[in-house]
Amino acid sequence: MIRINEVALPLDYDESSLKKSAAKKLNVSLSEIQYVSVYKRSVDARKKDNVHFTATLDIKTDNENRILKKCRNAVLVEEYRYDLPVCHQLSKRPVIIGSGPCGLFAALVLAQCGQNPIVIERGRDVDSRTKDVSRFWTSGTLDETSNVQFGEGGAGTFSDGKLNTGTKDKRIRKVLLEFAEHGAPKEILYLAKPHIGTDMLKATVKNIRQTIISLGGEYFFETKLIHIKFSGGKINGVVLEKNGETFTLETDNVILAVGHSARDTFEMLKNTGIAMEQKPFAMGVRIEHLQELVNKSQYGAFWNNPCLSAADYKLAVHLSSGRGVFTFCMCPGGSVVAAASEHGRLVTNGMSEFARDKTNANSALLVGISPDDFGSDDILAGVRLQRQLEENAFRTGGENYHAPVQRVCDFLKKQKSVHIGSVVPSYQPGYTLTDLDLCLPEYMTNSLREGIILMDRKLKGFADGDAVLTAVESRSSSPVRILRDDTMQSVSLKGLYPCGEGAGYAGGIVSAAVDGIKAAEMILQFS
Repeated sequence: MIRINEVALPLDYDESSLKKSAAKKLNVSLSEIQYVSVYKRSVDARKKDNVHFTATLDIKTDNENRILKKCRNAVLVEEYRYDLPVCHQLSKRPVIIGSGPCGLFAALVLAQCGQNPIVIERGRDVDSRTKDVSRFWTSGTLDETSNVQFGEGGAGTFSDGKLNTGTKDKRIRKVLLEFAEHGAPKEILYLAKPHIGTDMLKATVKNIRQTIISLGGEYFFETKLIHIKFSGGKINGVVLEKNGETFTLETDNVILAVGHSARDTFEMLKNTGIAMEQKPFAMGVRIEHLQELVNKSQYGAFWNNPCLSAADYKLAVHLSSGRGVFTFCMCPGGSVVAAASEHGRLVTNGMSEFARDKTNANSALLVGISPDDFGSDDILAGVRLQRQLEENAFRTGGENYHAPVQRVCDFLKKQKSVHIGSVVPSYQPGYTLTDLDLCLPEYMTNSLREGIILMDRKLKGFADGDAVLTAVESRSSSPVRILRDDTMQSVSLKGLYPCGEGAGYAGGIVSAAVDGIKAAEMILQFS
């Protein structure tokens, strides 16, 4: 099969025009093209009067060698295949703590290798969790066990389900193929910025769980890790709690995929003596614009073309102070959602369904936070800083999980908002118009103001006065890193594999899933 890059395609291309484009690019007759498929596709909107797709195409033909000799941009490729590790049967079943993307894919690979993994999840299954989250969003009644942070699928389940990543690991294809096989839309296999959407991701996660169980795996929901057993520097079991009762599972291998909000687990690890360190992270707000504004800014005259999906953006600026401000987890046509996991603390996140057809676009607007900002050398000082801002936001919003909200025009003028404009905040269960300087530190608000102005130069309308800021976005990544060696095992304890976002080694669904696969491979290699 031949692969060619940088093929320009019209927005309304079909199978016939696809073959014509491939033949033209290869300088061959149309009859020589047996089959052509899109391997990767992105939107090229650099010229607003000529918005089109740029694609990488895979082509089947009988004349591969002749074409390769005369076409410099063509390469010979083979269809991707993930080869399961060759391994022996482990003497004790491996245990995975956490069922987010990291734990999910670690368990899947171990199950596919016949190792009968046991998955421990402190939250509930995705169907029960969906009901709990819905109740919180409508009534403000928070369940600390089952929420946007905790439960089957991890925090990513209630997000946009973005699958793009900056990593280049070949295992990414394994992740995408498994998602597609288990119910995700097939277009994730070729879109440059693939996403599943919360509505489809929930079913996909459930389907993968059912595959794991069918292969001999086992799930324990509403079960919490409370202690790690070890001797001679090697793990030999985990102590778990379910319904107020404790029990022990003996195991030689534990994948710790707890996510970035498992604060009590971080505390337990610290008290156990597991080596950790402070890690830079970021906090800020969600910024919400009309999706139509973003479409017009990104696509120009093509802003309402039916062949184009809702436009996104990714922005980053460096400030005069030396800090960085950037957007993260941008959700086209989505909503800002309540993402708290602790009583008396307010957290926001962003979510989109697959259609991305809501009125507003939203994104995290974050300020870089370094350990110098933590105010302490304690390993968990970053967690305390997160909690402080979450408590501030909870009080400022009215102590009922209504989020503090401010229009951009008022925020830039340092004045309280008293009414909304064209952008209606999407956050539920409600919002309180206020002055965000009341709940965020000065270094953060000053950075956000400068960042908004600079970003407006990159994306016209970003500083639109009616845009809405909602506080606080505090869980973009983990404030700690659990130290591990080249075998992905804890430097403190053999057989403990800290991985994913919570351990400080990933930054999204795909990178976390890849880290989980790698951890599974390491267990099979070194056990």
